[in-house]
Amino acid sequence: MTLIETREISKIYRTGSVELNALMNVSASIEAGEFVAVMGPSGSGKSTFMNILGCLDTPSSGQYFLEGNDVGNFDRDERAQIRNKKIGFVFQGFNLLPRTSALENVELPMLYNGLPSRDRRGRAAEALKNVGLSGREDSHPGQLSGGQQQRVAIARALVNNATIILADEPTGNLDTKTSAEVMELFTRLNTESHITIILVTHEQDIAAYSRRIIRFLDGRIISDEQSGRS
Repeated sequence: MTLIETREISKIYRTGSVELNALMNVSASIEAGEFVAVMGPSGSGKSTFMNILGCLDTPSSGQYFLEGNDVGNFDRDERAQIRNKKIGFVFQGFNLLPRTSALENVELPMLYNGLPSRDRRGRAAEALKNVGLSGREDSHPGQLSGGQQQRVAIARALVNNATIILADEPTGNLDTKTSAEVMELFTRLNTESHITIILVTHEQDIAAYSRRIIRFLDGRIISDEQSGRS
């Protein structure tokens, strides 16, 4: 089933009389359950593409379909609902609240859903268990290693039962061993839970965990091929 489809999307940023073409006529489709790496040098358009897929930005032209629905027809509140319920975000910098426990950080996306406190805590604890952090619920980010902090961020991305994870350079602040552990976790989530994962990276060894690699250059897709991973 086609989960994500872009049709000739372009994104133009304007500053005074200066125009920057961040994306130019990009068409792509991603099936449910795929693990896709998005690669390209700085300024190639990969992050702009990711922001549009995550409903954090809108294209200047073209169409973006999610589950067959034209996202361009959604208002701001509807896009916010998609971000909260369908998409989990994982970033290079973890984006955890430093004075808040791991459990409370994972609870945050559920605050917008009106869930009772007991239900939030139970789901957050289960999410932490799923990423291997049982027993660290009360730890604050400063008491956790970088890899553990990224696991908290992944648990937060999953806690609303998101079917898509968008990860932007998720191993950028991690050492090689910890990066491998985090990527093995993404692989398990994709293989066992059939979560669609779209990951931005500039590292070939990280992209090799995916099954498909889309490469950007100067706002266009220049290649789209299977990675070779079985």
